[in-house]
Amino acid sequence: MPPTADPDDDVGGDRRRLIGLVVGAVVAALIVVLLVVGLMNRGTSTTIDDALETGARPDAPALTLPVLVSGPGLPAVGKDASLSDLKGKVVVLNLWASWCDPCKEESPVLEQLWKANRARGVVVLGVDIQDLSSDARAFIREYGLTYPSLRDGTDDAKAALEATGVPETYIIDRNGRIALHVAGPVSSASQLQGPLDQVLAEK
Repeated sequence: MPPTADPDDDVGGDRRRLIGLVVGAVVAALIVVLLVVGLMNRGTSTTIDDALETGARPDAPALTLPVLVSGPGLPAVGKDASLSDLKGKVVVLNLWASWCDPCKEESPVLEQLWKANRARGVVVLGVDIQDLSSDARAFIREYGLTYPSLRDGTDDAKAALEATGVPETYIIDRNGRIALHVAGPVSSASQLQGPLDQVLAEK
């Protein structure tokens, strides 16, 4: 005599089929959403470097940091300064730290660039990160740096500028947009002078 069907087996089978259908529908919906998002974002840059590669200039982040060394357009030492305060000027922004060996080699290059271009309305602006204020000031004295610097004790600047380390340098145009990003040390003033001249020539 053949075995009779167990009603519980039918219920269990139906439940498994229902769960399978629901999971399949959810997966299909997620795929559709991802495709739609991908199509909507196609050609849209999601990072500073992506934007620069397409020829676009992303807005520089709205940084507000205490002044370590004052300079043109900036308040006194210890006061907060905003990057937006320098809008209308071309800014060479450099992330650095006193413990960074490439920064030691790079700092005279930035000082040279500053002295050669400050009369043209260029501001070379250091942003000291992951550092002690006393060490940063000692570094500035040792290398005879005269360009202004801010201090970031929270890594806000590093995160906002999508930097992976130090040194990293950005040229920001008069409209507050990033025109160039150099990851790693600047080896000579000429490396930045050409792009800087182009930005300065813009009306």
